[in-house]
Amino acid sequence: MAEVKKPEEKKGILGKIKEGMDDKEEQLLILSTFVRLGILVWSAGILTLNYVEIPGYKQEQKIDPTFIASVFTGTLATFGVQTSSKKKEGGSSGGSISKKDMEALIAKASETAPAQTIRIEQAPVKITPETK
Repeated sequence: MAEVKKPEEKKGILGKIKEGMDDKEEQLLILSTFVRLGILVWSAGILTLNYVEIPGYKQEQKIDPTFIASVFTGTLATFGVQTSSKKKEGGSSGGSISKKDMEALIAKASETAPAQTIRIEQAPVKITPETK
C-alpha cells in the first residue's frame, strides 16, 4: 500500500517560532521581550514627537515628557541599559566614587562625628534636655 502524503500547510512567522520552541517559558520570554520592545519604541516615538516640529502641523500644546521619559528609561533598564548624567559640580563624575575615596570619607566622618549607643531596657522613656 502506498502512503498518501498530505501537502504541508504554510506556516507564518509565528507558527515557525512556536514550532521551534516547545517550552512555554521560552515562549513567554520572547513575548515579554517583544512587549518591552513595543513599549520602548512607543515611548521613544512620543519623546521624539515632543521635540520635533512636523511641517504643516501646528502643535497647540507641548506635553510634559517626564512620565514618558521615566517609562523610556525604565524599559531601557530592563534590557540592562542604564542612563547616567555627568555632574560637573564638585568634580564628581556621574556619582561614582572609588573605594579609596569612600574609605577616606568614612575615616573622616568617624573622627568628626563620634557615635554613642544607648540601650533602653524600660519603657516609657522620657527624654528631656539638660539645663545649665
